[in-house]
Amino acid sequence: MMDNIEVDSILNEQNAHLAKLHKIVNDTIAEEELILNNLLHPPKEILTRGQSISDKVARFGGSWKFIIIFIAFLTVWVVYNSAAAKAGFDPYPFILMNLILSFIAALQAPIIMMSQNRQEEKDRMRNENDYLINLKAEMEIRSLHSKVDLLIEEQLKTLFDTQAKQFILLQEIRAKLNGASSDKI
Repeated sequence: MMDNIEVDSILNEQNAHLAKLHKIVNDTIAEEELILNNLLHPPKEILTRGQSISDKVARFGGSWKFIIIFIAFLTVWVVYNSAAAKAGFDPYPFILMNLILSFIAALQAPIIMMSQNRQEEKDRMRNENDYLINLKAEMEIRSLHSKVDLLIEEQLKTLFDTQAKQFILLQEIRAKLNGASSDKI
């Protein structure tokens, strides 16, 4: 029959199995620490004064508010200088207005480009965070595969060990039955 040594052996195997599972979990936690740290504590964005100004100019220059104000300003400019042909400061063909428009476009374009470059850098950082999240998910999947593989391996081993012990018990029972039947004859 099964004695205490065999029961202790089974319990020790199960404890070893649990220790392996704990090791997998601890290894996974250690591997994810860097990823989680980067995701939870992204580096602070430090803006220079020029970057801050370029962001504000780009935000305003690309808004409906700017377009409406600019159209109103140009309309007032053209109407005033057309109505007051002799008293206007910029008679038709509005050379001063063209100069001002060219000046605004010449300054606004590089400022908006600076802001777009900064936005591109933000997008790159966002993509890196997405990559880290995907990497974390992949590590979780690998960890789950390891756990499942370990569980299957340990269950198969336990199943084979149990069947071997049951086989031994059956042989002992058969031997006792054969001994009991030979005593009766």
